[in-house]
Amino acid sequence: MSPRTRRTNAPHEIVERALELSRTDGCVVIADEHSSANLRWAGNALTTNGVTRGRTLTVVATVDGGRGSASGVVSRSAVTTDDLEELVRAAEAAARDAGPAEDAQPLVAGTKASTDFTDAPAETSSDVFARFAPALGESFQQARSGGRELYGFAHHGVVSSYLGTSAGLRLRHDQPTGTLELNAKSPDRSRSAWTGRATRDFGDVDPRELDAELARRLAWAERRVELPAGRYETLLPPTAVADLLIYQMWSSSARDAAEGRTVFSRSGDGGREGARTRIGERLSGLPLTLRSDPGAAGLECAPFVLARSSGDDASVFDNGLPLTTTDWVRDGVLNRLPTTRHSAGLTGLPVAPGIDNLLLEAGGSRSLDEMVAASGHDGPALLLTCLWYIREVDPATLLLTGLTRDGVYLVENGEVAGEVNNFRFNESPVDLLARATEAGRTERTLPREWGDYFTRAAMPALRIPDFNMSSVSRGV
Repeated sequence: MSPRTRRTNAPHEIVERALELSRTDGCVVIADEHSSANLRWAGNALTTNGVTRGRTLTVVATVDGGRGSASGVVSRSAVTTDDLEELVRAAEAAARDAGPAEDAQPLVAGTKASTDFTDAPAETSSDVFARFAPALGESFQQARSGGRELYGFAHHGVVSSYLGTSAGLRLRHDQPTGTLELNAKSPDRSRSAWTGRATRDFGDVDPRELDAELARRLAWAERRVELPAGRYETLLPPTAVADLLIYQMWSSSARDAAEGRTVFSRSGDGGREGARTRIGERLSGLPLTLRSDPGAAGLECAPFVLARSSGDDASVFDNGLPLTTTDWVRDGVLNRLPTTRHSAGLTGLPVAPGIDNLLLEAGGSRSLDEMVAASGHDGPALLLTCLWYIREVDPATLLLTGLTRDGVYLVENGEVAGEVNNFRFNESPVDLLARATEAGRTERTLPREWGDYFTRAAMPALRIPDFNMSSVSRGV
């Protein structure tokens, strides 16, 4: 059987066969092999568990024409050899029907091939919970004896991505992602507390410790205090900081800034690099560094671009472009905004593609408990658990609104004195960085709002002297 007629389902061979079938000027193929395992529980008892497998194949065809290069992108699931020719032809037809691609660039070349490109994909299974599940059972017993109920889920997934291009790239990345969300409720459901963790393998997560923390928070909530809307000294825990700064990153496209559409825009004479953006401007009086690093310990992510579609902050033509540590904010000063090769050319800024993790560091050493002990001595302060339902109000200032959830606590004289009602807030993360008076110790955290999309984050708690609780919310 000739190479052109062989049947295979190995992902690297699927990529090679798709490239062989290509008849256009350029072709990019990404095979994503997915596997996942999960546990769910309610009322101190497991309810469901399962394991899934799947594949998604993305083909990008490029066609050179007199007016420029065009691209067509088609993605499909559960692709086998029998489906390949139809998929490749569909991408080629889409490219021929499209006009010239604004972001067209030569396909990336010259990157050394991954040594494991031809290896079988990495997979997860229920074995990932071998140590976690028994500890979870113990936490159920612990919760029952303490008169509380645990609800939640644990999810672990692995995606092996195989990238091949007609320019010669053969790259592969294995991405494990694990999340744990745990809720504790009082039997009458009047009190609720939440915590979550991100993990690569569940070897560093102990649900018994998390349950003990939730028990402490439910005890805090036994005293209830009603507070009006207003501005309060507020401690934002790492999960809340992550949710706000992830949204900030998603809203920081260099092109949008240069075109005057975002909080990072400013007018300029255009004669200096980045003059139409706020790059070089101080955003915080604290020595905050907001960075992304593909090799960050415990937060490792793809060290090259994997783009399955094009937009203001991503380009299919950049697939395979190497990624390195990028300081978005350095020592409080805006240092970079995300760019593709195309938008870098438009704005005069360095090429800085997005990276799938985010870290905020300021050299702080205090834990959140130590920050609580230093709070509420000159008036009431608030300690948040998390934020949710975050939505944008004004892109020009990046004003966001949202709600607090699962516990807002009153801090008086360095101690938690009870639980207060929930609030709607109105704040801009950029303004919060400017007004923050303290950053605690940076630690890995799970964003509550964006945990389905972005899990690799490390943040400190932040002290905000005047966080704007714009109205009272009656949610739990």
